[in-house]
Amino acid sequence: MTSARIIHVVGAGMAGLAAALQLSLMGERVALYEAAPFAGGRCRSFLDRELDCRIDNGNHLVLSGNTALRDYLALTQGLHTVNDPGRALFPFMDIESGARWIAEISEGLIPWWVFDRHRRVPGTRPADYLSGLRILTAGPGDTVAARLDPHSTLYRRFWKPLCIGALNTEPEIASARLLANILRQTFVLGGGKCHPLVPKIGLSETFVTPCLNTLRQHGVEVYYGQRLRGLQVHHHRIRELDFNGTLVLPAANDWVVLALPAWVLRELMPDISTPSEFRSIINAHFKIETPRNPAGFTGLVGGLAEWVFTRGGVASVTISAAERYDGYAARDMAPFIWRDLAALFDLDPEKIPPHRIFKEKYATFAATPAQDAKRPLAFDFRWRNLALAGEWTATGLPSTIEGAIRSGFKAAQVVMRWSD
Repeated sequence: MTSARIIHVVGAGMAGLAAALQLSLMGERVALYEAAPFAGGRCRSFLDRELDCRIDNGNHLVLSGNTALRDYLALTQGLHTVNDPGRALFPFMDIESGARWIAEISEGLIPWWVFDRHRRVPGTRPADYLSGLRILTAGPGDTVAARLDPHSTLYRRFWKPLCIGALNTEPEIASARLLANILRQTFVLGGGKCHPLVPKIGLSETFVTPCLNTLRQHGVEVYYGQRLRGLQVHHHRIRELDFNGTLVLPAANDWVVLALPAWVLRELMPDISTPSEFRSIINAHFKIETPRNPAGFTGLVGGLAEWVFTRGGVASVTISAAERYDGYAARDMAPFIWRDLAALFDLDPEKIPPHRIFKEKYATFAATPAQDAKRPLAFDFRWRNLALAGEWTATGLPSTIEGAIRSGFKAAQVVMRWSD
């Protein structure tokens, strides 16, 4: 039976899609609004005319232990769109020394892999991995670097790249608790929860298109080009939504889910606490044929590039916490990025192939203890028909696809639970 009320979901990024998905599957009438002409937000693919090929706007490493993400893919019939190597493989290369290795995490709860020198990080001992306990027992104000030995090989070759890649924040200021929450749903549970899941075609084909198809099957209409310019509150309820001058008036029993970027929400509703500091990411795409990689990616240590994803004749590079390189214009960084890729693929560092470089200035909130404390819950008792969604809300995780989906599911649960 379809509900008579309407749930107005504003924002069709991953959080908004997840909220709309769960609500529609539970029989609710959903209207989904998006400012851009496409869905997916920062998780999408597009045809780049300069490279004449399809690329992702950025790289996202997701793991088999990301339970909300797997539920989302199952609900949208999208599980078949990702490659699972069947093992927890993490290839690395040290740019400075040229050393290459694959950290292969054993499947079960007992970490047998740390006792095998061929499977653990080179230059480390089994006892070194006990440092993970210091992350897991961190307090709310602890940073990653303060809980570890920054001079150790394991820190340089494992903890630091993991922290920067997962939290998009330098370990000197990054929240150890946020990193600990990632570890608890992946590495702590063994390699079975650490299989890298890489889209076979692209981010849109895995995370966006299957969801939109499912929403369409359940009668959800997506209204593109609808930027929320303002809203009106009366008697603690959202009574009016202003989309570029077009007013939507939620009925008495309707609900509103705002799945907007933190800085947009802060302008619309300044009374709600949100993160106020953000970190950028540089994504570079080089059109080259690369050797087959069973994991689909490689981590680079000691270079400018940090993670390299290879698919369909394109090598895509992620440089996280890119404020470290604010002295360079993103478009001028190609020779430096290519130098790392040339070392990885044994190619000529002087022959730079066709490429595209993008910088996402507000890619994630800064995953520091202070910013984490500013994240709001999905429901605020000051507004009786409003739920919040977004990876920047209080999910317990940093800015990840898993966190975004969790927030959308939570917002949907709030609507179902707190409805009058």
